[in-house]
Amino acid sequence: MTPIRMPKDTLILVGDGEKAMFLRNRGDEDFPNLVVERLFEHENPPTREQGADQPGRLNDALGRRSAVENTDWHRIEKERFAKEIADRLYKAAHAGQFRHLVVVAPPQVLGNLRSGFHPEVKSRVLAEVDKTLTQHPVYEIERLLTGGRK
Repeated sequence: MTPIRMPKDTLILVGDGEKAMFLRNRGDEDFPNLVVERLFEHENPPTREQGADQPGRLNDALGRRSAVENTDWHRIEKERFAKEIADRLYKAAHAGQFRHLVVVAPPQVLGNLRSGFHPEVKSRVLAEVDKTLTQHPVYEIERLLTGGRK
């Protein structure tokens, strides 16, 4: 991964659709020091625990029956959580709480976030990293983002 240079006070979002960790670079570009600022966790059980009904069936004009695909409630909740995080970032950007943003999330979540970002947030994005790092300790996230500089 290409090292990311993060100016002092850069906001870093590390998310995965169920957890969003906001870190802040309290160091500088040469010697970053990422500190946890906020943590949001969203309970999102598997689809099998969220839906109770069997998939529906449809009859076509010729009398044939076919099954309707199950709704993926787990995926829908991940999308909803990404939208909520994008809204929080817009409010924070509008309030002047960050000038630079780095977004780290798996590809699907990164796409959901990107589509939910207001132009005011998009203009502040320094880098996007398509990785799942929410289970990593902060020092490991810092090492991965900076390419081991320190």
